[in-house]
Amino acid sequence: MATEAEVKGEEVEDPAKQVMMTIKGEVEQKFLGEVHEKEVNVVPEALVIGGGIAGMYAALDIAEAGFKVHLVERTPSIGGHMAQLDKTFPTLDCSACILTPRMVDVGAHPNIDLLSYSEVVGVEGSVGNFKVKVLKKARYVDEDKCTGCSLCADACRLKNRFPNEFDLGLMKRSAIYRPFPFAIPAIYTVDGENCLMVKRGKCGKATLESTIEAVKKRERGEEVTKDEAPPCVLACDANAIRHDMKDEIIELNVGGIIVATGYDVIDPQVSPEYKYGVYPNVIHGLEFERFSSASGPTMGKIQVNGKEPEDAVFISCVGSRNKQTGYEYCSRVCCMYLAKQAHLLKEKVPDCNITILYQDVRAFGKGFEEFYDRVKEEGINYRRGLAAEIYRKPGSDRVVVRAEDTMLGEAYELEADLVVLGVGLRPSEGSEKLFEMLGISQTVDRFAKEAHPKLRPVDTEVEGVFVTGCAQGPKDIPDSVAQGKAAAAALLSLLAGGKAKIRPSVAEIEEEMCVGCHSLREMAAQIATK
Repeated sequence: MATEAEVKGEEVEDPAKQVMMTIKGEVEQKFLGEVHEKEVNVVPEALVIGGGIAGMYAALDIAEAGFKVHLVERTPSIGGHMAQLDKTFPTLDCSACILTPRMVDVGAHPNIDLLSYSEVVGVEGSVGNFKVKVLKKARYVDEDKCTGCSLCADACRLKNRFPNEFDLGLMKRSAIYRPFPFAIPAIYTVDGENCLMVKRGKCGKATLESTIEAVKKRERGEEVTKDEAPPCVLACDANAIRHDMKDEIIELNVGGIIVATGYDVIDPQVSPEYKYGVYPNVIHGLEFERFSSASGPTMGKIQVNGKEPEDAVFISCVGSRNKQTGYEYCSRVCCMYLAKQAHLLKEKVPDCNITILYQDVRAFGKGFEEFYDRVKEEGINYRRGLAAEIYRKPGSDRVVVRAEDTMLGEAYELEADLVVLGVGLRPSEGSEKLFEMLGISQTVDRFAKEAHPKLRPVDTEVEGVFVTGCAQGPKDIPDSVAQGKAAAAALLSLLAGGKAKIRPSVAEIEEEMCVGCHSLREMAAQIATK
């Protein structure tokens, strides 16, 4: 039966809402009092996590403005995945040519404290005053003495025994190594998991104790025999190798943080029908970049099983845009990097028959559509519809790609010497743990969640923490650079101001989530009787 107020058309306030407002008012009055914003001083230093192209530009902009920047990179060198590329689309600029000068700038800038081979392990505090712990892993090489001469790697007893991570295992390295020729910092790193001296305390007849003593003797200018020290120590004219080094924790105090942790490629084995890892002539896009690069395993020659391919097939959207693999999003760069790689293959092997299998071509950026048209005019065949499976042709090293042309509605098979899988991008390894440490939320795709996708694309919900590059979502190099500079500008406005306002947290009831239990009413009754 309707109440008198409802009959008269008056608005009736929900009793439960009245109770909740009462509780809120009583709690704020009794325990918080009037809530005031607190102003704190901002530490005039910044932390950038990740030394890829986005992190490098963010660090350079902040450093150029006169503030100190701590740049933390977990691998032995900065440069990120861009350092692995041969050319960049759509302009076909040499990746190393445009990246290396920026890497040198970062390594030489007086305001940038470069902490490579390090990772963040703890974060406390709030905007203006973050206390950060960084684990600096032992390189077993004195960074101030190493000249990057490569004599130690050539002399190593385990020379060319281990997969080189930079070349995705396509080349081998020694137990002491430099990731790639133009790596910054230009120093060597001992692989502690594989070095005999670090792992077992002995290399040849030399022991750790004799090696430590041999290093001291060399500093005094005394002669050292081959039984007193391993070959790498004897070969190092700078006497920079220190097998007794330990990991150390560095504590930093910074005013703001930029997260630029980049991406990893999706493991092609999430699509087992393509036989990645089974057939040697099925590779993924980043591996093709290393084959195409002059610094790669084949010195820039595209060779499979020792010969140039006569037929090649490129398959887009491997792993991404697929509910079954768990990566439902578009990675944005795959269509264009496959077009670029097809162009490079055609340029290096003009007689090769090249086919690209695609779902949709998404040429969304500046100059992308024109580049896509250019590639098609070069005689590269585009066929709509992804491959169903790949199998080896009986009695041959070649493979057969089985697919359906969805434009014509007919199935077909293509023989190929080379298949390149256009794998998508995913958040980098360890980023989820870092996001949790910083208090940053994640999207359903497991990338960092921005404060607002349109109006605050580099801010996070944590005041003073910003996100940029592929840590925020898949994007190409120009967008990563632009976002890196945007994050630097946002952080600079905080550092330049010198002050930051902090408002104490106040708990509020989320009405949509409330299930209407009786505990609130009981609490309100108790407060009312006091």
